[in-house]
Amino acid sequence: MRGLSIGEVARRASMRPSAIRYYESLGLVAEPGRISGQRRYDRQVLERLAIIRFAKHVGFKAAEMKQLLDGIGGRPPPERWRNLAKQKRAEIDDIIARAIAIRKLLDNTLHQKCPKLVERGSGLGPCPYGAIAKLGRRLLPAVLRNDRTPSRIRRKGGRGGIST
Repeated sequence: MRGLSIGEVARRASMRPSAIRYYESLGLVAEPGRISGQRRYDRQVLERLAIIRFAKHVGFKAAEMKQLLDGIGGRPPPERWRNLAKQKRAEIDDIIARAIAIRKLLDNTLHQKCPKLVERGSGLGPCPYGAIAKLGRRLLPAVLRNDRTPSRIRRKGGRGGIST
């Protein structure tokens, strides 16, 4: 059994080796056999990683991916996928509804000479939308988040904003 090294799997799956080891530690990917201490994966791991990658892309948390893949070696049963996808869609619909409500609140202030922020703020109860930014950010694909500073841009003093 030669198998694929973790580097080969990472390259073919467009993932970092550390991500593959992380998925192993969560039980999403079976721990492979070893030859001379090196992990050696079956080619079927590429299919498993593609499923994980898609699930992550559409906002599944690790626990949800584990539920999806638990007890199976290959593709998950379609009914299991449908049930989890319906749950995730309901979660996304809720996020969208809350985001639309926030946008309406903001729009109501944009077209007025005086937005009356104090009056608006004191009339509100506890903010029901506080978790949207955090939850929405987690569900957005990394490409859309733009949360990484390009390596060419150095942060001022190693932290904070862009140096000038």
